[in-house]
Amino acid sequence: MSMHERYLDPFTVEIIREQLIAAAEESFVVLGRSSQSPIIYEVLDYACAITDSNGDLIAQANGVPGFLGTLSFAVKAILEKFSPHSIRPGDIFITNDPYQGGGNHLSDVALIAPIFCHDRLIAFGVNKAHWTEVGGMAAGSWTTDSQEIFQEGLQFPAIHIYRNGRAEQGLIELIAANVRTPERTLGDLYAGIASLRSAERRVVEICQRYGVETVCRSMRAILDHGEQLARQALTQLPKGSFFAEDWMDDDGLSDEPVYVCARVTITDSAFVADFTGSAPQVPGPINCTRTRLHSACRTIFKAITDPRAAVNEGWFRPLQVICPDGTVFTAQRPAPVSTYWETGAYAVDLLWRALFPVLPDRLTAGHSLSVCGTVISGRDEDGGYFILVEPQAGGWGAGATKDGESGLVVVGDGETYIMPVEVCEARYPLLVKQFTFNVQPAGAGMYRGGFGLIRDYQILCAAAQLTTTFGRHKYVPWGAAGGHPGSPNGVAVIPAGAHEPVLWRGKLARYPLKRGDIVRLVTGVGGGYGDPRQRNPAKLYEDVRNGFLTVDQVRILYGVMPPDELLHRAWRD
Repeated sequence: MSMHERYLDPFTVEIIREQLIAAAEESFVVLGRSSQSPIIYEVLDYACAITDSNGDLIAQANGVPGFLGTLSFAVKAILEKFSPHSIRPGDIFITNDPYQGGGNHLSDVALIAPIFCHDRLIAFGVNKAHWTEVGGMAAGSWTTDSQEIFQEGLQFPAIHIYRNGRAEQGLIELIAANVRTPERTLGDLYAGIASLRSAERRVVEICQRYGVETVCRSMRAILDHGEQLARQALTQLPKGSFFAEDWMDDDGLSDEPVYVCARVTITDSAFVADFTGSAPQVPGPINCTRTRLHSACRTIFKAITDPRAAVNEGWFRPLQVICPDGTVFTAQRPAPVSTYWETGAYAVDLLWRALFPVLPDRLTAGHSLSVCGTVISGRDEDGGYFILVEPQAGGWGAGATKDGESGLVVVGDGETYIMPVEVCEARYPLLVKQFTFNVQPAGAGMYRGGFGLIRDYQILCAAAQLTTTFGRHKYVPWGAAGGHPGSPNGVAVIPAGAHEPVLWRGKLARYPLKRGDIVRLVTGVGGGYGDPRQRNPAKLYEDVRNGFLTVDQVRILYGVMPPDELLHRAWRD
């Protein structure tokens, strides 16, 4: 190879990097616009990426941070099972196996397609989306009372769904026969395939323009540059070892809390997240697997190094994750994992809480944390199945210089959205009776926690079922530097004609509902920061004027004067 051939123009590398990111983002748009399920096209519970031929992440378009960097694990699961020489153009693989790197729970289905140019395997297109239905014991394919993964739906163990460009029709028929909403599930499958075709087309165009060798070498340079930036950022972080511990409410089958802990060690060359000492895997479905644990660690590592820079596998080379097998973070088959996000969120929060004292300018106090997953299912007036699957937004913790954000999706959902009221009422036999801020008197501080939300659904069909998992129902968001803790997440049911709830729970499994019943979904207030007595009176006046706090609440929580004096002092200051 000549010197000219060895030289890699950095401008060309940057152009190729941006074009690969654009290709991933275009495939993201294609999947969203083509899908059948609101959880995909409205909530954006999916992600798309391009990896190199080794399965290392080159570019990712994210909806859910819980998928951050995990798509490379899905590709590597394929490469572990199939040699590169046996993979052909037109092949598409499917996997959702949580224990084989392909998924978080069975509803998160990954599709992987090899990308060839001039008969050379140069990359993979990959996406992962939350399918509303993959079968199992409960409508929506996740529940809070499963006891083994076999109850949670179909398992796709890194297999072909297209071979040489042709669909494996038998597998597609098997999927259709085992899900409650086959048209929607297959529609999401075909949307994922369209997304892969888009990624393939764009990557081939890039190769044709710049040459296969240049593109492959640029991919290696992109990974090395990602590592370089991450290591530079790492040198700016405080060094030392930092510890946090907490309790999860329960596993869904018992009322026993679950202990979790993490130790973060930062040096100039490594960021080590060690979860040794956390509880063993539990009988209920809050377990998560090692893939999700890595995703949690990648999320916080990226957030504190540089959240704005484009993500790739090289960025995570300084990250080390330590955890024995068989814990609640590293469950082993056939443990149930359908509500894995509760534990995955705690993994993020433990690292967050451990680092907060030394990074108060980059992190906030505790937030509502739980995705607050909700399923309302049944049959509509025409006899067809309806399945609403959605997350909820909540209150975020206050920071050292600001109040917490109100009604914002939690860290595990990141760049996603909540379900619009109009979509809920148009697609499902539900009426949204209330959608407002949860202004419980909690999270007081010099800067107060953000407010959660309250959403009321009234059932308009003869019968339905409710499944929910609202973590931090018992152990509320933490305050910092003297700030008060936040308030719990929870679900209430108000029977038709009644005015008061008959229950207040964190988890429900297929709770029966009838026409006229109201389901009340409540997400918590975030934790406060600093001594409440130091809160600016002008801010307190605004909270009273806006109806967020009453006069009595101001006196009790903040120990200050009534609103007329607040107003006078606010104007004076």
